[in-house]
Amino acid sequence: MDQTISLRPIATEDVDFLYRVYASTRAEEMKLVDWDDAQKCAFLEMQFKAQHTYYTQQFAQAEFQIVLLDGEPVGRLYVDRRPDEIRVIDIALLPDYRNRGIGSFFLHNLFDEARRARVPVRIHVEHFNPALRLYARLGFRKIGDAGVYLLMEWPPQHKEDARG
Repeated sequence: MDQTISLRPIATEDVDFLYRVYASTRAEEMKLVDWDDAQKCAFLEMQFKAQHTYYTQQFAQAEFQIVLLDGEPVGRLYVDRRPDEIRVIDIALLPDYRNRGIGSFFLHNLFDEARRARVPVRIHVEHFNPALRLYARLGFRKIGDAGVYLLMEWPPQHKEDARG
C-alpha cells in the first residue's frame, strides 16, 4: 500500500467525525425506516452518544483511536487489551475507505501482538455485518451468540496467516 496508515488517540474535537463514521455504519438500516432526515439524524445522534458513553465507561482502559490515511481521518479503532484477550471493541471506516485493506492492516497488527502475548483476539459482530466475511477469511471463528451479536475469536496459535 503506497499510502501511510496510522492511528492517533481520539480527541474532543473528533466527535463530529466519529458521529459521521458511526452514522455511515447504520446507513443501510436507515434506508429501511420511514422517517424523514431530521428523525433519522436525531435517532442516530442519540444512538451515537449512547454508544460512545457506553464504550468509554465500560472500557475505561481501552485505546480509542482515529484511523488515519495519509494523515486524514478515515475511521476509528477501539481496542481493549486485557490479560486474557485483545478485544476489538469497534473498527469502522467511512464507506469510501472500506475494502481497501485498511481494516486488515490493523487486524494483522493485533494478531502479531496477540501471538506475542499468547492471547486471542475477540470481537462482537452483528449477524448481518458484511465484515463477517473478512473476519472468517482472517481466521476468526464463532465462539458465542448473544442474539444480535456473534462473539468471534482469532486464536493466538493460528497457523495460517491469511493476508486479506
